[in-house]
Amino acid sequence: MRAKSFSRRTVLSGTAALAAASILPRASLGAGDWRPTETVRIIVPAAAGGSTDVMGRLLAAHLQPLWGQSVVVENRSGAGGTIGTSEVARSKGDGHTILIGNPGPNAIAFSIFRNLTYKADQLQAVSNMIRIPNIVSAHPSTGIKSIPELIAYLKKNPDKLTYGSSGTGQSPHLTGAWFLQLTGLKMTHVPFRGAGPALQAGLAGDIQILFDNLYPSLPQVLDGKLNGLCVTTTDRSDSAPNLPVMREGAPELAKFDVASWFGVFLPKTAPAPVVDELNRQIKAMLERDDVRKNIAGMGARADYGTPQQFSDFVDAETKKFAAIIEKEGLQMEVK
Repeated sequence: MRAKSFSRRTVLSGTAALAAASILPRASLGAGDWRPTETVRIIVPAAAGGSTDVMGRLLAAHLQPLWGQSVVVENRSGAGGTIGTSEVARSKGDGHTILIGNPGPNAIAFSIFRNLTYKADQLQAVSNMIRIPNIVSAHPSTGIKSIPELIAYLKKNPDKLTYGSSGTGQSPHLTGAWFLQLTGLKMTHVPFRGAGPALQAGLAGDIQILFDNLYPSLPQVLDGKLNGLCVTTTDRSDSAPNLPVMREGAPELAKFDVASWFGVFLPKTAPAPVVDELNRQIKAMLERDDVRKNIAGMGARADYGTPQQFSDFVDAETKKFAAIIEKEGLQMEVK
């Protein structure tokens, strides 16, 4: 579905984020009682250039002039984000090692991996930073332009459509699985090694339905190369205001809410002054106009919260995904 009122957005790349971060103005020193005494490491459990990396670099650029210490971003990708996450879980809780988390290693992993090397209680939630909706689209050849149309087609044609995602157990895959669980319908899942190959298959018509993060699919919807069906959050996206939300599609989807989120964690042993200071600085960063502009360019919304609010949110996300995974019978090994 191509809406004329859509505004075009460009995806903020890792290079662009670095350029933006380098010109961030120096903020005033907060009133916290704690300051680092040596180089601070921000662990990004993903490759450079993605949303996890972008948020890590924006946070580093905000903290370094405030704290008067070097703040470096280290990419520790691999095993669905669990390698970098495990490193932070084993680190000292002195505030000098910070994790940028997301649903994969911080909610999904606990249920899907048999041999996970860390536990949820080894990490301290500090605050979320942003939320980005997932998006559902269809190849134009299907003629499907909305979730009600998809449901009607699947009821008449069970097992005739395939849906693609960035990989088994990833947020887009579980978004599709939950949709099918709630509606009682069937599609065949085709996992790919990343969002890029999944999108290419969707554009080529090798799969009929695509569950993806908002980017990179949204530009293809804007260009009419894919029919946008919905976003998966409770509210419409500012980047795609004419796309309805999933829960509008059918009564059984009334509680549907899936987003990619990117927040900050510390080792569980981090004392309250460290947690409070970092939480305070996350809030200050997210209130800055320049950071808000960068976030909007990613199709995201700022989502600050207290440590308790973020902890409760992550716990709810973990339980939500656990139920989906159990019903799907998914179990994997960390490799």
